[in-house]
Amino acid sequence: MRPLTSCSVFVIGDIIGNWSATLGRAIRAPSAPVTYGLIALCCLIFLIGPAAGLNPAYGSGDTLLAAQRAYFRRWGVVPTQLFEGSARAALTPATALFVHGSWVHLLGNMLFLYVFGVMTEERMGPVRFTLFYVGCGYLALLGYSAANAASGQSLVGASGAISAVLGAFLYLFPGARVTSLLPFLLFLPLRFPAWVVLPFWAALQWVAAGRAAEGPGVAYLAHLMGFGLGFVVAWVRFGGGDKVKSAPATATEGENQP
Repeated sequence: MRPLTSCSVFVIGDIIGNWSATLGRAIRAPSAPVTYGLIALCCLIFLIGPAAGLNPAYGSGDTLLAAQRAYFRRWGVVPTQLFEGSARAALTPATALFVHGSWVHLLGNMLFLYVFGVMTEERMGPVRFTLFYVGCGYLALLGYSAANAASGQSLVGASGAISAVLGAFLYLFPGARVTSLLPFLLFLPLRFPAWVVLPFWAALQWVAAGRAAEGPGVAYLAHLMGFGLGFVVAWVRFGGGDKVKSAPATATEGENQP
């Protein structure tokens, strides 16, 4: 059993063609300040924490590993503690959204947030997007903990919230073209609409969640809950408006890893 359950979304793909245009737009006039702020905050928290392995204050070897375990239990969600009624434990589904367990965990989540978060925030607006991100992320981790109430593993990561962004993106931009590199097609770059790629991603989470019978290293159930919440919230909030049929955004799709 792994000591840490990571809530991650890791991607394999190509976003280079979209990077320079988006970066230039961000420098001129940031249209998605919350998305960029979340990415910066998560990176900063990771770099100064023990998981990055860069801060000498946490020591090395066994000392560093012990510091990492204590750090994850303090700021992450521990299902067995969450429903005991303490105020500190009740806050952990929020604090866990900003904590990541490894470099791969962080970079995978931030890549997905960058690709899908900018357009979603532009459509929702910064304040509404902030409430949406934190609220859906909190509920996704809460739901996962309720389904695994006997687990003593720490759960950290932003992908409950990021999965909600994917769900909202699917509703708001179903025709957006998504560039994907699929391993079973020899990593050929192929472009599909979001209504094909994102449900396929959700189906992978469903299959993986069904196979994770002994305490998964990745919280697939939190991904599914976040994705469903995000889609429903976007549907309720924007159901009366026109959805964007297509968008010049390049996104990626791939298998999840811890």
